[in-house]
Parts: sequence; C-alpha cells; structure tokens
Amino acid sequence: MQSLVRDMALAPQGMEKINWVKEFMPVLNVLSTEFIASRPLAGKKVAVTMHLEAKTAYLALLLQQAGADVAVTGSNPLSTQDDVAAALASQGVKVFAWYDCTAAEYDNFLHKALDTRPDIIVDDGGDLVALLHGERSDLAANILGGSEETTTGVIRLRALEAEGRLKFPMVAVNDTYCKYLFDNRYGTGQSTWDGIMRSTNLTVAGKTVVVAGYGWCGKGVAMRAKGLGANVIITEIDPVKAIEAVFDGFKVLPMQEAARVGDFFVTLTGCIDVIRAEHIKEMKHGAILANAGHFDVEINKADLNSLAVARRRVRRNVEEFCLADGRKIYLLAEGRLVNLAAGDGHPTEIMDLSFALQALSVIHIANNYQNMPAKVYEVPPEVDSRVAALKLKAMGIDIDQLSPEQAAYLSRA
Repeated sequence: MQSLVRDMALAPQGMEKINWVKEFMPVLNVLSTEFIASRPLAGKKVAVTMHLEAKTAYLALLLQQAGADVAVTGSNPLSTQDDVAAALASQGVKVFAWYDCTAAEYDNFLHKALDTRPDIIVDDGGDLVALLHGERSDLAANILGGSEETTTGVIRLRALEAEGRLKFPMVAVNDTYCKYLFDNRYGTGQSTWDGIMRSTNLTVAGKTVVVAGYGWCGKGVAMRAKGLGANVIITEIDPVKAIEAVFDGFKVLPMQEAARVGDFFVTLTGCIDVIRAEHIKEMKHGAILANAGHFDVEINKADLNSLAVARRRVRRNVEEFCLADGRKIYLLAEGRLVNLAAGDGHPTEIMDLSFALQALSVIHIANNYQNMPAKVYEVPPEVDSRVAALKLKAMGIDIDQLSPEQAAYLSRA
C-alpha cells in the first residue's frame, strides 16, 4: 500500500529531526539493540496513531526493527510534521498523514491504517478503537490487543469495558507511573508553555494564569507557570484535587470568577465546554485561551465565534476574536493541543520513557494475548520498573538494593 504524505522531498530534513532525538533517547536505543537481535514482532502488523513528529517516528522505527510491518497515521490534524512523515515513509513505514488535514482526510488516514489489517494497535485518544467498535468492527476480531497513550483514550476504553463492549485487550500505558508522573506532569508542563510562548512571544511573569483541571497534566502546567513567575489559579470539579491545589499553594476559584482576572487560560480536563460563553463574556481584553487536552472541545469555539463581531489570524497559531464592546480574545492553535499544534510536543527525554513503555506493551501483547481477555490492563509493574532502571542507568545514577534480610522483612506475613 502506498504512503500518503505531503512531500517526499522533505524526507532528508525529517531524518535530521529523527536522528537528533535518537541521541537523547537512551532507553529506546537499548531496546533497539535488543529488538534487532530478537525480532519479537516478526510477522506482526502494527498500526500506530499518534502525534506524528520525530519522537513518534523513532517509536515506529523501533517497532519495525522488532520485525513488525508498521503503519502510522496522525492523531491530530495540526500535530503532523510533514518532513518527519516523509522521512518515515522513506524508511519503509506506511504513513498516512499530513499537516492541517481536513476532517475527511483525517478520517481517511485512519481508515488507511486499518486497511493494513493490523494485529496490534497503538492508539492516542481512542480514535482507532472507536472505528474498530463502529465502522470497522469487521476488523476487530483480527486485533490481538493494543495500547493507549492518553488519559482521554483510557477514559473511552474504560467506558467500553464498563458497557461490556470492549472487543480486545488494551493496555493503559497512560496510567503507569513512568507515564503520568513524568510525561503528563513534566512533559505537558514544559511543552504547553513552549507552545504558548512560541505562539505569543509574551511575558508570563506577573500575569495571572488560570489552569482548568488539576490532574497530572494540570499539576505540570501550574508548576511551570509558577516557575515562570505567574500568579496561578486552579479551577476544579473534584474536591480532593481542589484541596490538593490549595495545599500546593494555588488559589482555587470557579471558572466564572477566574474568568474575570485571567490573562492566560489553559484547559486540561478531557471534558467539553470548560470555557464557554458565560466565561468569555467576563474575560478582560487580551485574554489568551489555550488547550492542552486531547480534543478541541474544552474551549467552546462555537460560543467564541458567536460572540465575535470579527475574527482574524494575527500570528501563526494565534486567532483574534473581536467582541462587540471592543475587547479582543485570542485563541491559540484552533483550540487543539497547543503543545503539539504550536510546538514539538513533550521533551525528547520524557518521551524516551513513554515510548519505551509503549514498545514493551506491544511486545507484552504479542507474547500474552492468548491469556488476555478483552479488558483494560495496567502495564505490568516489572515493565515500568525496567524502563525506570534503564533511564537511571543512562543518567549515571545508582540506587540502593534491598539486602536479603530487608526483602524478607518486607515480605513477611
């Protein structure tokens, strides 16, 4: 099957990006050496739907080195980098993606990935799983299992499981320690502000930042905002997370009140309509709205558009909405994932952990699917520990080991 990419002439430029991230992904490099020798996915077909940039490309190449026939498509219309897509296609991976694709093109790319009749899927947000439980349910019987990268995707998986409709086993990579403690917190925290600052070129220090959602991603964004000198307000619906935010030193307000004072608004909830008309009406001139949740539904774009008397693009990834009273509100990256639509996504060293978990989860499925009924699984603890140990070793950090007596003490009845 022929790849569908924007311009194959961009491949050399994309390979430069891939080769750069390889230098800073030591865990994947260790796995690469192992996989080339053992070929644990020989004869298997793997479909990967993720934000198609250099780090994801290296994961795809790693699965290919493990012996898999790999197909890749993007998980967001604005996060595909055309040079990386071309580079991946030049290496024999089937690629169906280009930057700023239409909704119809995006849907077609997902179908193309499934047309390869994969045995295993690596999903990001749950779009492949949704197709396999809907329009492409005819292929579900062929799926041995898969893994899911995001909180949003895991929520969708658990809903299917609760309804008794999940058709194959899925590993919730998002929920393992090395994913949410590092990727969600430090990765999202840094990359979200990278995307915002690239897009706006504005000062964060001294501004008021409203962070909607105090899960692991929200914790990271709030922590980095505080480090940049911002005054941080948290909005939450969960009383436990709200009190945690208070104990972490942040002010907690309802969005209706926070809307009046915020300079930057960042949504990270996984839910719809977190910022809507009644909030936008309260915002001050110059407020900047950004989303770091998976789908572009957290900021109600229809409400924003209906309140505007004029709108225009003022910078790359910045759209201005002029309200009837003259106030201007700015939306970044069309309300899509600002860290990927307006940046390069999470730092390379962070994704070294997450993508090692993805790769090893795929191997786990290939080796154990016959004993895995259709439900949502955690990443095996030994896999999580191994990835962390490999990362520590690469960083030159040693830790203590239990003595036999200590091990016996901790395992006593």
